[in-house]
Amino acid sequence: MSREDRTQNHAGRRTLGDIAPEPRPKLKRKFYERELARLQRELVRWQDWIKYKGLRVVLVFEGRDAAGKGGAIKRITDCLNPRGCTVVALPTPTEREKTQWYFQRYVAHLPAAGEIVIFDRSWYNRAGVERVMKFCTKADVEEFFRSCPEFERMLVRSGIHLIKYWFSVSLEEQERRFQDRLRDPTKRWKLSPIDLAARMKWEEYSRAKDEMFMHTDIPEARWHVVEADDKRRARLNCIRHLLEQIPYRSVPRPKIQLPPRPPPRGYRRMPKHKQLFVPNYY
Repeated sequence: MSREDRTQNHAGRRTLGDIAPEPRPKLKRKFYERELARLQRELVRWQDWIKYKGLRVVLVFEGRDAAGKGGAIKRITDCLNPRGCTVVALPTPTEREKTQWYFQRYVAHLPAAGEIVIFDRSWYNRAGVERVMKFCTKADVEEFFRSCPEFERMLVRSGIHLIKYWFSVSLEEQERRFQDRLRDPTKRWKLSPIDLAARMKWEEYSRAKDEMFMHTDIPEARWHVVEADDKRRARLNCIRHLLEQIPYRSVPRPKIQLPPRPPPRGYRRMPKHKQLFVPNYY
């Protein structure tokens, strides 16, 4: 049983699996920032190799609300070229999309040669939030479990590198992060009505996740679980693991030299009083 499956019943008795492992000391900020910078430099080399070899990469990030998926994605993409790395976080499907083949709106975002696409939540919405919140039928879920493994096998057979991450967070840590979001006005937007409803359905999400893994943790596309109670460790572990999934080398590049600037040819800058400047507040 994973740490995220720790629950407490109404009588207050602690259930099997509710005892957390001994906490590890927090990573020092200096070490974390230094290691993150090193890994981000490697991610740039990794992206260069993917573009050079014309590879197609799909990353799927799933997990409970407040598990830290968004923070990990941000650290991965911070230094990457946005022309070759796209984050896809689709909104609620439109009425038209609800009538389409379920995977159709995700297929439209799959990468071309040399591209990386990161799904911040993905087609697994059906096995998680849609199922638990009753946004789909039981038949829809059963069809998803039949179709999803075949869909992912098709992606892999087509040459796509499909890498799936599940961010696992304990009930106690999720609650702490929810409370932090409630107090911080800059984070309050993260508390959607669905997030608040999900807070009351911990066990339902646990059961849904377990069944989802049973059907979709296939040899062609395994689930990689990231222990995410410690955000710093989770980010570093995820990035380092990601770099190991596709072997890469430095791409040969010609040395860049800036050409000399041409001599001035009489240009005069427009007077400042004829332009509307932003005030110097600071």
